[in-house]
Formats: sequence, structure tokens, C-alpha cells
Amino acid sequence: MDWQTLYQAALDARLRAYAPYSKFLVGAALQTSDGTIVTGCNVENRSFGLCICAERTAVAKAISQGYDEFVALAVVTDCSPAGLPCGMCLETLTEFAKDLPILAGNLEGEKRHVTLRQLHPSPFEWPDNLPL
Repeated sequence: MDWQTLYQAALDARLRAYAPYSKFLVGAALQTSDGTIVTGCNVENRSFGLCICAERTAVAKAISQGYDEFVALAVVTDCSPAGLPCGMCLETLTEFAKDLPILAGNLEGEKRHVTLRQLHPSPFEWPDNLPL
């Protein structure tokens, strides 16, 4: 795994974030099983419920490009400690990779490695947790 390349892609994606309300720019880079890196940034909206996180942007972009197997994720924020994916992002990511390795970094160079399973050990399971 080339974590530095993935981190740099997330850092670059962060600069494209649209965050006029929070001013909290986030970049994400998702590596697919064939080595392709797909990036995403957060996109805010004045109706806050319509905002989309960088991680979910990367997932949606990857799916729309035909990728659905992910092997690593890097997320870059400007806070200390480095920000981790939110609950919605964690649940979205578990749809595709239950134990995805994640690198969370910030602009000061602080980095921490975690796994999706550590952050979200009990995702929704189909059909047990979803009533029909």
C-alpha cells in the first residue's frame, strides 16, 4: 500500500471542497482493488442535511466509474487529532469493505491508522437489522 500517494491525493482533493458555511475542508482518497485512486471532497449546502462528506463523495464517484471493491482510504482534515469518518460514512463504507484500512491525517502531518471494523464494529446486516 502506498499510503503517501493516497494521502497526497486526499490532501489535493481537500483543496476542491465546497465548504462556505463551516470552512471545514475535507479530502478523501479511496483506493480500489485494481490500484485506481478515486478522490472526493465535502460539498456543503445551505440546507445542512443535504451536505455530503468527502468519503461518501469518493464512494459515489467510484461506483459511478464502475468500481465497488475498495482496499484503502485516506482522509485529510485540518484539525488535531486528524478527523475520522462520520457515522454515515462508516455505514456507507461497510457496504463495500468491512475491514477497510483507513489513514486519517491533517495539515500538520499528524497521521493515524485505524480500520473500519475498529471504528464501526456493528454495521447494519441484511436482512437481520433492516425490517421489511
